[in-house]
Amino acid sequence: MESQTLEILGLALNASSGAPEWVQLTPAGPGIEGRDGRNWMLPNPEAVVAAFNNHGGELPIDLEHATQIKGAKGEAAPAVGWIQAMEVRKGALWGKVSWNEEGANAVASRSYRYLSPVFTFARATGEIVKMVSAGLTNRPNLQMAALNREGAETEETAMNKAILDALGLAANATETDVLAAITTMKSDHATALNAAQTPDPALFVPKADHELALNRIRDFEKADEARTDEAINAAVDAAIEAGKVAPASKAYHVAACRQDGGLERFQAMVDAAPEIAKNKQLAKTPETSGDLASLEPDAIAVCHQLGVDPKTHAEARAKQEA
Repeated sequence: MESQTLEILGLALNASSGAPEWVQLTPAGPGIEGRDGRNWMLPNPEAVVAAFNNHGGELPIDLEHATQIKGAKGEAAPAVGWIQAMEVRKGALWGKVSWNEEGANAVASRSYRYLSPVFTFARATGEIVKMVSAGLTNRPNLQMAALNREGAETEETAMNKAILDALGLAANATETDVLAAITTMKSDHATALNAAQTPDPALFVPKADHELALNRIRDFEKADEARTDEAINAAVDAAIEAGKVAPASKAYHVAACRQDGGLERFQAMVDAAPEIAKNKQLAKTPETSGDLASLEPDAIAVCHQLGVDPKTHAEARAKQEA
């Protein structure tokens, strides 16, 4: 992101002279075709940059390749700018230029709109080896964007304003201000990323600890449910033993006690209910119960609860069934 921003700044913020500070020297490789039909290769643009850096000198920019044409004849071939640095951008070679007044005016006035590079290359392969110079021309052999395309100043001004607005800077901010804002933005981003990776333990719980707590809650709930069932069964069994409810109705009372507040209501009912039959009496078999042999334990319990003699009820029912 920073390199892209600096590239934009090189085209926008440094355009006050009307001539760009960074210029494109070649199209992107690896294959480069000229309008005259010749072809070259640029498979390793970094090697060309290294050759420039090793040379240690600046390369001239002239008018219409005067260095090669007029200079070779001993005629004057003054430079209008100097390539001071070189770098690779998306496979293409770019040069940083220091323009003199004549060069800046030639580009700003649109007297010259294109740049044409001069380079050496291997004849066997056509591979570009070293940059030699560049010339301002209106008939370039290589296909590249114009240096002073129509509307460029308006586009660059708008782009520059958008960058400054995005960074929260004033319209008169310098390149130093922009770089400082980018550095601050990167620092804030790194701080936020670190905070996200190491959250505040007072605000967040590790997932493993959360799962452990949930498991303990589930275990507690199961144990509490078991204790409740044990208490309910004990209460119903005690009521049966006391003759307050019939053994056959145990399942009903157990289910009722499991409802919210059910055990308390059952206990209150049992405390207020009369004794309807002793457990031993309810459990008598037909062989020892005499005339009550035809009655079920629940029927005997109901008779006691209603104040009816079970034996009388049994006799009456027997007559009806006869």
